[in-house]
Amino acid sequence: MDAAPHDPTSAATPVADLQPTLDALRAAWRDRRPDAAQRRDDLARLRAAFARRLTEMADAISADFGHRARAESLIADGMTVLSEIDALRGYLRGWMRPRRVGAGWKLWPARAEVRPVPLGVVGVIAPWNYPVNLALIPLATAIAAGNHVYLKPSEHTPRSSAFLRSLLAEVFPADRVAVALGDADIGAAFAGLPFDHLVFTGSTAVGRKVMAAAVPNLTPLTLELGGKSPAIVCPGYPLDKAAARLVTGKLFNAGQTCIAPDYVLVDAARRDALLEALRFEVQARYADAGARASDYTHIVSDAQHARLTGLLDDARARGLAVLPLLEVEGARALAPTLVVEPGDDTDVMREEIFGPILPVLSYTTLDEAIAFVEARDRPLALYPFGDRTQAEAILARTVAGGVTVNDTLLHFAANRLPFGGVGPSGMGAYHGRAGFDAMTKALPVLWQSRFAVTDWLRPPYARIAKFVDWLAR
Repeated sequence: MDAAPHDPTSAATPVADLQPTLDALRAAWRDRRPDAAQRRDDLARLRAAFARRLTEMADAISADFGHRARAESLIADGMTVLSEIDALRGYLRGWMRPRRVGAGWKLWPARAEVRPVPLGVVGVIAPWNYPVNLALIPLATAIAAGNHVYLKPSEHTPRSSAFLRSLLAEVFPADRVAVALGDADIGAAFAGLPFDHLVFTGSTAVGRKVMAAAVPNLTPLTLELGGKSPAIVCPGYPLDKAAARLVTGKLFNAGQTCIAPDYVLVDAARRDALLEALRFEVQARYADAGARASDYTHIVSDAQHARLTGLLDDARARGLAVLPLLEVEGARALAPTLVVEPGDDTDVMREEIFGPILPVLSYTTLDEAIAFVEARDRPLALYPFGDRTQAEAILARTVAGGVTVNDTLLHFAANRLPFGGVGPSGMGAYHGRAGFDAMTKALPVLWQSRFAVTDWLRPPYARIAKFVDWLAR
């Protein structure tokens, strides 16, 4: 693993230290469960320290990527996290209150409530594509829910991981939040720890391994995975607007986004017009290399770059139209590229792309497009572009982790919407109240009164049996 030079926080964590660290976190949590005041203070201190270090964060991420647009880091890994922390602090007291529920007349005069109680220690395994966002949002949510946290950032972004360890050590005592650094072996051992809840964000293939590792401990999981998230451009929707929003969703972070549109379906009569609209939009944004080259993010590693160029090589070998939309410079820069009408047997349609490559496919009827999506694994995101009737027709027949209508990506940023996948694209959800609920136990409590029906629940049962018979009529 590449390490941040001269930074002692980047040292890998020995496997032998993982369980003792978890034990220390759990022991401290049992000694003093975080109350509302501590949770709010923890979140406030995290926000303040993080806001002070946004420039350092952006520099670390860009160094890991070879180059990453500063604005993308500040927006996606900076402002999104700050917004989530603000929302957590704002709603926290209301979420923590016990909720009265009816006990039912048969148990009168008992009363009932549901109490959200913290679980203990939450593990978080974060990915490389948004290395700070996807570490700190679940971490902050776990803190809001009253838990202690053990974080495993990605080994593929070592400078960002070192930044996270330094930041969190500044804010939290070591027995409240800990960070494990290391490669895939450390990650595998981490996933096998007996957490009270485990959040994993990453590929479906690795998600299966994480789930298998968690099974012996019956660890509850939130799995945020990926898949092929489709966009459907409905007949009549303006192509210039669709192209602009598709380019934003596809090229933000150079497509290295789990909810980026993975392919687009468009009515056949307008396919070529959409291709041209996409080309125009990319050129308008990035063609002036001298002024805008810094706005185009590179691919995170040589291995990922080779994987993506392999997808394009496979498409070319099959005789498909492969259309680069831009000239780019840099060892790991990859041009935005369209692949026209790839079949199901092509690599770009078999694999999640996770890069600036967009397959464009045509359909004859909207029903055909919907059937195409529904015949495949349920995606993490779905993007219908159309009027209300068309969008409702798509929503009525498809199931996805989340939907943004007439745009891309933005449902992730809505603090009060749960974010999560379905089937191969994930399990469970977080963000806002959904994350708080996932990382607490909804504890049912029945308060018995001085007089109770159980005072009569004793032999001989003859009178009780008559009462039951009466109730059953």
